[in-house]
Amino acid sequence: MAGNAAAPGAPAGEAGGTPVVVKKYANRRLYNTEASSYVTLDDLAKMIRQGRDFVVYDAKTGDDITRSVLTQIIVEEESKGGQNLLPTTFLRQLIGYYGDNLQGLVPRYLEFAMAAFGRQQDQMRRTMEQTMGGFMPFPASFPNLEEMGKQNMAMMERAMSLFAPFARRDEAPSGGPGEVDALKAEVEALRRELAALRQTRGKA
Repeated sequence: MAGNAAAPGAPAGEAGGTPVVVKKYANRRLYNTEASSYVTLDDLAKMIRQGRDFVVYDAKTGDDITRSVLTQIIVEEESKGGQNLLPTTFLRQLIGYYGDNLQGLVPRYLEFAMAAFGRQQDQMRRTMEQTMGGFMPFPASFPNLEEMGKQNMAMMERAMSLFAPFARRDEAPSGGPGEVDALKAEVEALRRELAALRQTRGKA
């Protein structure tokens, strides 16, 4: 479950290796058997960002508790000021699906939606590297950078809207594939904007 896909920018092959085994003891301490040292939830979060895969076992029972630990990491990250990724509306919708007849479909849909968002993020990163030569040669006050930031935020908001896949009985149907097309259009618009910026810089 943990780290099935490498984090953006992670060294190739790290996520595809043998998962690091972490044991959780009765005192709630987490022990990294690879490093032979105790770790915190923050340490595990850093491992995920680095593309490292791990599994967590209860030291006493041997049960796989990776899912619950990952959930704890999310709770910890969400509690940090200014780092909220999960909108309140999304959380309410997610809770509403527990016990619903669509519950079994939600996990697969969320995995698909996050994978699609990751691909769009990688595409945007590659486009910026190809267009800007891997760096941003414009000062922070450059007029179009603010607009680019707004476009990026719009893309993020569209991607998050994909997390409402199933209309409740009293709601209208979801946009479905149209949202994906809109997100692709946003990426293409950003690509054109970056190309225009590069051309303008070349004439300066």
